[in-house]
Parts: sequence; C-alpha cells; structure tokens
Amino acid sequence: MPSLQRISRHILLLIFSAGIACLSVAHAAPTQAGSSQEIVSISDAWVRSTNAGQEVGAAYMTLTSAEDVNLTSVSSDVSSSVEIHSMTMENGVMKMRMQNVLALTARKPYALAPGGYHLMLFDLKQALTVGASVNFVLNFETKTKRKFSQKIKVMVQSAAADDNAHSQHQH
Repeated sequence: MPSLQRISRHILLLIFSAGIACLSVAHAAPTQAGSSQEIVSISDAWVRSTNAGQEVGAAYMTLTSAEDVNLTSVSSDVSSSVEIHSMTMENGVMKMRMQNVLALTARKPYALAPGGYHLMLFDLKQALTVGASVNFVLNFETKTKRKFSQKIKVMVQSAAADDNAHSQHQH
C-alpha cells in the first residue's frame, strides 16, 4: 500500500501539471486572437496632414501578407468613409480611381504611397494636424473566404513632401 507521503506528492505533481497546462492554454489564446497581425503586417504607416476646411485626406502604408488575401474595406474615426484608390499617369494627366479590393500576394510587400495606391479619407470630421493620430480598421478576406479585421493607429505627418504628387490628380 502506497504511503500517504507518496500519494500527496503525486497529487501535488498532478495539480502542478494541470496549472502549467492552463497557463499554456492562456498564453496561446492571445496568439489566436491576434492572428490577423500574423497574417498581415503593416509598416511605414502615415496620414497626410490637411488644412482647415479640407474635406479629403490620404493615408499611406506598406502591407505584407503571409498568405494571399484581399483588403476589402477600410474605416476610420476621422472620416465618413475610406476608399482604396489607385493613381496612374495617362496622357500627362494624373488619374485616380477607386478600387473595390486590393489583392495582396503572399510575402510581397505592397506599398500604398503618394503617386500610387493609397487610402482616401472622405468627409473629414476635422483637420488632420501633424502629431495627431488616426484609428483605422482594415478588413481582409482570405482565398477561403475567411474574414478578419486589423486595427491600427497611425500618426499624421507633414504634407509638404507630397504636395505636388497629390494635388495634380483627377477623379
């Protein structure tokens, strides 16, 4: 017959093992919840500053996805709507067009930058001043139709370097 001390040791070992297992599961939970950041990483994000009374703004960033996904929509706390736009030069005229989705190829950085693809913020609620921040929710969909969202906070930066490229476009 096993001794009481030996049984107590086994019970303590089981309780300790169960505690470690619970900690492992609790530690894994944030990874599941944060999986969108593991699929799409966002870098070099900034929002172009605007003047008082200006109703339209622009945001830029680099998106890199671990798998093929589509950016399907974007929302912001500083505007009524956000659209994905492309800019191209046609016959010496810069043209801008709304895109329904932006397809991201796995492991290929996709730069949203002045003079190219970017996010347009319409019906701004206030001027976007240097140093302020803007909250965005980016909505994605995988090839298997799984949808996920990613929230980011982006700083407003000076528009001086971008003034020429952005002011010469047509919708």
